[in-house]
Amino acid sequence: MSARILVVDDILPNVKLLEAKLKNEYYEVFTATNGEDALRIAEEQRPDLLLLDVMMPGMDGYEVCRRLKENKDLAHIPVVMVTALTDSEDKVRGLEVGADDFLSKPINDVALMARVRSLVRLKMTMDEWRVRESAASQLGIGDEGATVMNEQDKGGRVLLIEDQEFESNKIRETLEADHELVRTVTSGPQGIDLLGQLVFDVIILSLNLGAEDGLRLLSYFKSSEKTRHLPVILIGRDEDMQKISHGLEFGAHDYIIRPVDRNELQARVRTQLRKKRFQERLRSSYEISLSMALTDGLTGLYNRRYLEVHLEKLIKKNKEDNKALAVILMDIDHFKSVNDTYGHGVGDEVLKVFAERLKSKLRSIDTVARYGGEEFVVILPDVSVERAYRVAERLRMSIANDPFKCSAPGGLLKVTSSFGGAIIGAEEENVLKALERADKCLYEAKEGGRNCVYFEGKGRLDPAEIALLAGGVDPADASENA
Repeated sequence: MSARILVVDDILPNVKLLEAKLKNEYYEVFTATNGEDALRIAEEQRPDLLLLDVMMPGMDGYEVCRRLKENKDLAHIPVVMVTALTDSEDKVRGLEVGADDFLSKPINDVALMARVRSLVRLKMTMDEWRVRESAASQLGIGDEGATVMNEQDKGGRVLLIEDQEFESNKIRETLEADHELVRTVTSGPQGIDLLGQLVFDVIILSLNLGAEDGLRLLSYFKSSEKTRHLPVILIGRDEDMQKISHGLEFGAHDYIIRPVDRNELQARVRTQLRKKRFQERLRSSYEISLSMALTDGLTGLYNRRYLEVHLEKLIKKNKEDNKALAVILMDIDHFKSVNDTYGHGVGDEVLKVFAERLKSKLRSIDTVARYGGEEFVVILPDVSVERAYRVAERLRMSIANDPFKCSAPGGLLKVTSSFGGAIIGAEEENVLKALERADKCLYEAKEGGRNCVYFEGKGRLDPAEIALLAGGVDPADASENA
């Protein structure tokens, strides 16, 4: 997963060291040596993450973070504070002004890279919700000025899974001052049972459960529909850093090291509660927008109106972030003959199945819409050229390989489709032109025999070449519906 990272430190060797480590992991890195430059670069480049030194002359890291979080256009950027300070009060101060984590020098490389990957992944999800909410705001719904820091950070419902009685009592007593409900259990099965009965906002999970593997339990939470979106805070020891790293990769949102400091615990839980409530606000605006005729009544997909507003926002974001997206247009081959031969009822059934197959093969951050009649559009944000090829070919095969169940004689109907795609870079600013570029390739696919994929600058995709390019299984494809 690539990302753009801003490193801020007034000591040049520190900057160069972090820059080298991050570039070695193929991240794009910007640097600043003071707070004013950091805020300016953040405004201009819109990075995916800030690594921010605390002790700087003039404007220190706390002030930089505070000002960043007050800016509605920048408040969603994750901040990791990096410092030689080790006092828990310094950590708490950083968390209270909006930092997502606090790493001490010398930096543990495992902890650093795990945190970077975790926060970038979470930001990608948040970015998609922000784009959708922004589109809804343009239609008169939602509040485009809302930020994470405006959300309430108390009154939550917390589940603690910890089998050490002293720690459990300490954590419960600490959190009960802030939150509506704090429930404690000593094992995974008890926690799973309680999650089936009550609604929680945050899970705190010990990695040091005597009889259980905390990571396996985390994996269960992240694979379950009911709990996959709940923030999970891990508790571990210094020597558990490798396990914590794996936990962040699995989807944990945060962690705290034993012995648990009460103030730091409160600050981390409050941070996760604010983030959860902010994402729920964005999701609520999005769901309300669906009720305003932004979906197609037959297929349940987005309609043309929503697609064009959403794509306009994504193109603007492309320009700000210097990233690319793919626009793929597709058309059901000979659909008129389906209606003429079997009737419009069967035609409607085919459209519904077609829509379901597209949705089942895409990530949650991708967008699929019915553009009109038998035409559909898929938008893949933040995507490489090779991945766009793989996704388009996979979608084509998902349609062509299995006949559609419908009311046609025999109950099955062979359906194929033609695809045209274009990679839209930071230079494109026009929705109409972006769609026209993909539509031109769709026309070439129809002229080229149908049931195939054409991409701008590539021509007709060779399925064998695409399979070889994927190397059998694309790890991103394998996990994108998780």
